[in-house]
Amino acid sequence: MEMDIVAGVHCATGESPMWHAGEQAWYWVDIPARRIWRRDHASGELRRWLAPEMVACIAASGGGGLVAGMESGIFHLDLHDDGSVGARRLAAPAVSELGEGMRFNDGRCDRQGRFWSGTMFMDMGAARAIGGLYRYSGRDGLHGPVVSNMLTQNGLAWSPDGKTMYLSDSHPQRRMVWAYDYDVDAGLPHGQRVFLDLNGQKGRPDGAAVDADGCYWTCANDGGVVQRYTPAGRLDREIELPMAKPSMCAFGGPDLDLLLVTSIDPAGGGNPGGDAGAVVVLRPGVKGVAETPFSPDA
Repeated sequence: MEMDIVAGVHCATGESPMWHAGEQAWYWVDIPARRIWRRDHASGELRRWLAPEMVACIAASGGGGLVAGMESGIFHLDLHDDGSVGARRLAAPAVSELGEGMRFNDGRCDRQGRFWSGTMFMDMGAARAIGGLYRYSGRDGLHGPVVSNMLTQNGLAWSPDGKTMYLSDSHPQRRMVWAYDYDVDAGLPHGQRVFLDLNGQKGRPDGAAVDADGCYWTCANDGGVVQRYTPAGRLDREIELPMAKPSMCAFGGPDLDLLLVTSIDPAGGGNPGGDAGAVVVLRPGVKGVAETPFSPDA
């Protein structure tokens, strides 16, 4: 397996990798550090920006900049040349739904360009099932929670045709991935069913991606692997990684045949010379599906 560790990067909680096709570049975030990272594909040049609050998930915006789920809501972000971030809040749940100790977590756009993200209580040891999944549309604003009672929302992804939505709860007490039928016109999931019950299995189902064959790739946090499951829920591939806590993966590259995987350093600052908190790029032998940028008109 061809695999490269991205030099010069160490994240406390690396998350939300994204391939920006228009820029031919990778983006990802380091949540507690409030960092947004960018790596140019051709040159390998790294850049980073400091946000005004924690950024948990990002998506490219069709109008320029990024859309992000942060501590206090959904934001539009502009990345400035001096390393600062201009942040304009687009929407936020009620204080009763996004109170003290909470933030947005995993998120991305559906195939129509609507932005989805879920909330979580940051102290996972408290095991408070008060997170919810929300949809933000430029046309309809914030809607939700569409799914409630989440401990640690994660694993959001859509099938290539956009008609199946995947969602996981990566908390140690849950370790579940669900599939939903997705109404592409209304932008609503229904028909929840268990896709994967990973209790007793390797790791916990963290961030995910779907490939061109419709298979679901999930990072096994604490398991040190990324796994590929068929649409029928059968494990058919497992790739060992140099870090124990992979957090999310994304397909990208000019041919969408690369997989970038972020990870977590459980020590926070940790040892920058180690593999915890590293970002790796590998060639898995299959291609991904181009992510749809956020569309203000969706």
